[in-house]
Amino acid sequence: MKKILITSVLSGLLLLQNACTQEYLNPSTASQPQVVGSADGLITVCNSLQYRYSVGGGGSVIGSAVSAGGLTTNELTVLNQGNGEEFALQQGQANVTNSNGVVRTIWTQCQLIRANADLVLANTGVVNDAGTKSGIVAYASIFRALSLGTLAQFFQAAPILSQENSPFVDRLQLLKEAIASLESAATQVASAPVSANFTGKIVPGIDIPNTLQALIARYALFAGDYDKALAAAAKVDLTKKSVFNFDDNSRNPLFFYAFGNVNVVAPTNVSLGLPAVLAPDVADKRIAFYTQTTNSKANLGTGFYTANNAPIPVYLPGEILLIQAESYARKGDLANAVTTLNKVLTKTAATDTFGLGAALPAYSGAQTSDALLLEILRNRSIELAYTGFRLEDSRRFGRPGPGVAGSERNRNYFPYPRTERDNNTSTPVDPAN
Repeated sequence: MKKILITSVLSGLLLLQNACTQEYLNPSTASQPQVVGSADGLITVCNSLQYRYSVGGGGSVIGSAVSAGGLTTNELTVLNQGNGEEFALQQGQANVTNSNGVVRTIWTQCQLIRANADLVLANTGVVNDAGTKSGIVAYASIFRALSLGTLAQFFQAAPILSQENSPFVDRLQLLKEAIASLESAATQVASAPVSANFTGKIVPGIDIPNTLQALIARYALFAGDYDKALAAAAKVDLTKKSVFNFDDNSRNPLFFYAFGNVNVVAPTNVSLGLPAVLAPDVADKRIAFYTQTTNSKANLGTGFYTANNAPIPVYLPGEILLIQAESYARKGDLANAVTTLNKVLTKTAATDTFGLGAALPAYSGAQTSDALLLEILRNRSIELAYTGFRLEDSRRFGRPGPGVAGSERNRNYFPYPRTERDNNTSTPVDPAN
């Protein structure tokens, strides 16, 4: 079986900051022309994209985004205040500065992934086999979209080009860029299905056709394009899994960084830190999936972060259903919103691809947009626990923000890292909170 451990050829080869075009060459690695000059070289770079995104504990995009999103919304709490960067995020507002290491990791890693994905996409002309080209284009586009989408969740704006003093575009444009990459890749895959040559050389786990549509749906929802979100979500086969795989060398980042110890962060409580108005039903079976209380010496968090080799879903079936429910509700189609929401509420572990089910009765609340959206938010907060989406959701659903009574988040957006500001004169003024 293919090892999940990836040698990241570009980890020392292309460290592009948005503020400059300088390359730092690692003498133990291949040169850039060698890497991008063949299909095999491009596939190796594709593997490195996943490695940078998902491996490295708190230094990965997954680890830092889950931590930052959870600490700013009371989903997670700091166990040891000696972890000063995480504690500042928990305190929020002015305590989160542009020198915060977690914020810097999200920014830098996402920009590196985006830059390396752009490098792959610019060099696919060297690939002769159409199916192999489809795989390369799709894989690079998936990670380009994930990096742009993550930046849009935490920052008001970001560059999308690797050049000196690269201009910033607003978060809506980041989301549109992500969607455009995914749609172009989906067209490529539809015209030439991914080849066995590509799948035999890439790290296994990601279902490319379904992931392309799932991410289009996700980012279209965030961008407010509900028709596009519904169309893409309808194309996702909810019986198929798409995951980031790990092993004892390339470890599950949240288990390695947080949930496998009692020293960094953990879920705030078994109600996932939710306020009373959004608190889970006591009969909700998902709470036992995501938290544990049987071992008082263990981290409260479980879910998809239970071992070094535990796979992490790229998306969940429940996310796709909730994208549909929210899109219908925001379009005023309350009947379809209820029907789709009920698929999440009544879903059992036995009928879910990942064994995640609420097993609750169907919705019986008020048939109004506001009531339905509140129930959809409750279910997003539970179904998608520890995914880093809660800050994005809190803003989108208009929940109480920083500094107001009943605040459910302590920041709206993060400041731009000092590493960017010191090197890019295009960096905007930091958001107030």
